[in-house]
Amino acid sequence: MPSDVTESIELKRDHDRRETGTGLRSIGSDMMAASRAWLAPALGSGLMRALTPWSFRSGSGPDKLRPTAYLDGLRGFAAFLVYWHHHELWAHVAPQITVFESSFGFNGRHYFAAFPGVRIFLHGGHFAVAAFFVISGYVLSAKPLSLIHAGDQVKLADNLASALFRRWFRLFIPIICTTFVYMTLFQASGVWVDGLEAKPSYLQAVSSWYTEVMKFSFLFHSDKESLLSYNFHLWSIPIEFRGSIVIYTTLLALSRCTRNARLWCEAGLIFYFLYAVDGWYCALFVSGMLLNDLEQLAAKDELPSFLDRFRPHKTPIFYALLAASIYLGGCPAHTGEVEDLRENPGWYLLSFLKPPAISDAKWFYLFWAAVFLVASVPHIRWLRRFFETRFCQYLGRISYSLYLIHGPVLFTLGNHLYAATGWPNSLRLYHLPDWFNLFPLPMSGPMGLEIAFLVPNLVLLPLTLYLAEVVTTLFDEPSVRFPQWLYKTALSSRPTRLPA
Repeated sequence: MPSDVTESIELKRDHDRRETGTGLRSIGSDMMAASRAWLAPALGSGLMRALTPWSFRSGSGPDKLRPTAYLDGLRGFAAFLVYWHHHELWAHVAPQITVFESSFGFNGRHYFAAFPGVRIFLHGGHFAVAAFFVISGYVLSAKPLSLIHAGDQVKLADNLASALFRRWFRLFIPIICTTFVYMTLFQASGVWVDGLEAKPSYLQAVSSWYTEVMKFSFLFHSDKESLLSYNFHLWSIPIEFRGSIVIYTTLLALSRCTRNARLWCEAGLIFYFLYAVDGWYCALFVSGMLLNDLEQLAAKDELPSFLDRFRPHKTPIFYALLAASIYLGGCPAHTGEVEDLRENPGWYLLSFLKPPAISDAKWFYLFWAAVFLVASVPHIRWLRRFFETRFCQYLGRISYSLYLIHGPVLFTLGNHLYAATGWPNSLRLYHLPDWFNLFPLPMSGPMGLEIAFLVPNLVLLPLTLYLAEVVTTLFDEPSVRFPQWLYKTALSSRPTRLPA
């Protein structure tokens, strides 16, 4: 008997090995066939579609906006503020930059560009990044929270598994592609870029780029301030990835809690990230999740009683939050030291609110500014309608690509055009002497809106928007479809067709 049992087991193992090998070869050949079927039309029409992206889009747009379309518009407008912020700092020189990064009346100077509210439109990039993180926390948690409210643990597990599987690809595929193209063009052209040096050979450039990108995309890298030399504006993307993991793990951990326990835990996490540790970005993500949780509960009239009492007064409350958001969003950012913050008019008393755990003071105030903004927008009709306009929805659709591509355009063509119109940056004077004052323009106009600044943007802004459209078509949209296809393929025994 023992020998018979052993023989039958060995025969079954041999059969399983043959079946597994056949199955793997079949899946591999099917994946190759699917890839060839996808690449053939993509190579034929994809390049034309990418280079002329507007001609392939419907002119009418969707008839009905999604309930959270205002968040898309807010994210797009915030990306535009980042564009404007970086161009203002890139064109102007040190004394002017201090004005942009200080409050109205600092050192006795009263500039329109530093006036509360106005400053956000000229130097609101940090405020925009904080808003990005709150919006991400809100959006990433929306579907899982609806499943938690419904008590559907099976679908919740499927949703979180899919989201976690796809997140790295979604964030880093566009970065890998755009920085590789930029590195290649920079290496081939020999154009001067501040902070970059061409490598002796293209292979060395590729090797250096690869090392940087892999380090940059690693979740647990110890250097949280690591930057990509080919696009240092992308420092926030690894933080976006870490914040996403915080959201997914928090949702899973709280999925079986009662309503009140879940809300208290979310509020407790925000307190922990702000006041116990230097985790301001985690607090921004979790606050977005808390806002979404409260919105969904309010829609079902299931808010806790102590919050429901404020419902009759919500209009003045949200207007007050918006006003506070506008003021706090203009937090001086010249340095991150609280001592410097106290020297700015209007911020002395506020400076004492900063928790000792936060190392860079501005992020504490920008936390409240971003949370108040995202909380108030859906409840202020005219503001919500503004972010639902076609312009803001367009910016929302290309927002990630705009964030990715505006830096390379600024570092290359932007440098040359600002030199040509007479902006006296010392590095531009040294490296671009033939371009300096090539087309001198008047420096007249309010600071930040000078003629010599606005005219170059008649070229730079349309070009950046066009390239953002190209990047959206070539890299951003595929970075959404490809992980979805890959996840479905990983779940099934046979691969599905690659998305068009």
